[in-house]
Amino acid sequence: MAGRGSFPLSPLPPAAAPPPPGPGPAIMRGPSPVPAAAAAAAAPGYRPMGPAAAQYQRPGMPPGNRMPMAGLQVGPPGAPPYGAASPMRPGLPQSMMDPFRKRLLTPQAQPPLATQRRGVKRRKMADKVLPQRIRELVPESQAYMDLLAFERKLDQTIARKRMEIQEAIKKPLTQKRKLRIYISNTFTPAKEEGEGGERVASWELRVEGKLLEDPSKQKRKFSSFFKSLVIELDKELYGPDNHLVEWHRLPTTQETDGFQVKRPGDVNVKCTLLLMLDHQPPQYKLDPRLARLLGVHTQTRASIMQALWLYIKHNKLQDSHEKEYINCNRYFRQIFNCIRMRFSEIPMKLAGLLQHPDPIIINHTISVDPNDQKKTACYDIDVEVDDPLKAQMSNFLASTTNQQEIASLDAKIHETIESINQLKTQRDFMLSFSNNPQDFIQEWIKSQRRDLKIITDVIGNPEEERRAEFYQQPWAQEAVGRHIFAKVQQRRQELEQVLGIRLT
Repeated sequence: MAGRGSFPLSPLPPAAAPPPPGPGPAIMRGPSPVPAAAAAAAAPGYRPMGPAAAQYQRPGMPPGNRMPMAGLQVGPPGAPPYGAASPMRPGLPQSMMDPFRKRLLTPQAQPPLATQRRGVKRRKMADKVLPQRIRELVPESQAYMDLLAFERKLDQTIARKRMEIQEAIKKPLTQKRKLRIYISNTFTPAKEEGEGGERVASWELRVEGKLLEDPSKQKRKFSSFFKSLVIELDKELYGPDNHLVEWHRLPTTQETDGFQVKRPGDVNVKCTLLLMLDHQPPQYKLDPRLARLLGVHTQTRASIMQALWLYIKHNKLQDSHEKEYINCNRYFRQIFNCIRMRFSEIPMKLAGLLQHPDPIIINHTISVDPNDQKKTACYDIDVEVDDPLKAQMSNFLASTTNQQEIASLDAKIHETIESINQLKTQRDFMLSFSNNPQDFIQEWIKSQRRDLKIITDVIGNPEEERRAEFYQQPWAQEAVGRHIFAKVQQRRQELEQVLGIRLT
C-alpha cells in the first residue's frame, strides 16, 4: 500500500492460520439330463440325439432339402408347416413346458470387461422384482417387495434432491457475518540529539479486522473482504499531494491481515477511512428513482433484473399483442425516457442507471497523547461470506463412495434374483417329473426332438418320412407332379439360355 507522500502504506505481516463382481459360473438353461436307458424305455422308436441323428437324411434327397417347390405347402392340409413348434399338450401348464425347450448352453469366451460393464448398466429396476409365481410359493417374499417399493421412492427422492442441489450451487450461496475492524495508532516522540532513535516525532496507524464467530477452520485474510481502501488525512497538515493513502486490489495482489500507515507528526490528526467491499458477484447501486420504484437499493444485476420483471408483470406493462415489447407507464417514461421499448433493450438502458455501491466511511482521530500510548476503536460491519453448506453440497455431488457401494449391492441383488429364478425352474422340472414320469419323459423327448431339428436345420419330420405310409397320402401324387413340372421348367430355361432360342 503506497501513499502519495514519501511514507508507504505497508501490509502487516501475515498471521499463522490453522471390486465389481466378476462373471458367474456357467449356467445350465434346461432340464436335468435324463438317463438314456429311461428315454429308450419310454420311447422304443426314438432315434438317439447324437452325431448320427444330425447326419440322418432320407435317401435320394439333397442334404437339408425336402421336395422344394415355390409356393407349395408340403404336408397334410390341416397340419402346421414342418419346422414349426408343435401345439402344447393339454393339461400341462406353460410354466412346466418352458423348461423343456431350453438347451444346454455351450461355454463361450468371456466378453471384454467394457462389454461386461455395459451389460451391468443395462440392468433395470424390473430385474430385481420377484416373479409372481415365486411370491405365491413364498408368502414371506412380500417383505422384500415392500422394501423394493420403499427403495424406489427413496431413489426418486434422492434424485430430486440432487437436482435441487445442482440448481442451488449455480446460484451464489452466501450468508451475512459480522466483520470487526480494529483501528489503533501508536505515537513515538522525538528523541534528543544525544539519545538513540528518531529525531522526528511520528505516529503509526494500523487497520486490522477479523470475522466474529467464524466456524470455518481456514482463516480468511482481512484484505480479501475489500476492493479498495483509502485513508484521507488532514489536508492542512500534510498538504494536497500527501494527504491520501490508497490501496486497490489487482490480479496479482497478495492478501494480508491488515494495513499500517506511518507519518511524522506530534499533533492529533483527523482522518477518514473509505472501505469499498468486494462483493461476489458484483453489486450495484440503483438510480434513486428506480430504487424507490422497485424497492431495491443495492443488489446484484440478476436480482435487479428479477425485481424489474416482477414490477412489469405485476403492473401488466407487457404488450398483449407483441409480447417482446413493454408499454412504459409514467414512471418508466421518466426513468427510461421512452414510451415503448423491447425486452432486449432493458440491459442497455439499465446500464446507465447502475452505479458503484457507496463505500463504508469511518471517521477516526489519531491521538498523540503520551498518556494514551495505544488507543483502539472497533467497528462492526456486515459482510457476505460463502455458506459452509455450499462446500458440503459440492462434496456430496462429487462423492462416488456411496454410489459404488450401492452399485455393488445392486449387483448382488440381481445375482440372487437370477439364482432364485433358476432354482424355481429346477423345482418345476423335478415337480412335473415326480407327478407323472411317463408323460413327462414323452413331452421332454418331443421338446428335444424339436430343438434338434432347429439346431441341425432339418426340414420336415424324418421319423415320419422314413415310413411308406407317409407317401400314400392324397397329396403325394400332386406334390410329385408339381415337382416334376418345376424341374422341367428349370431345365427348359437352362436350354434356352445355352442355345439362345426360345422353345415353344
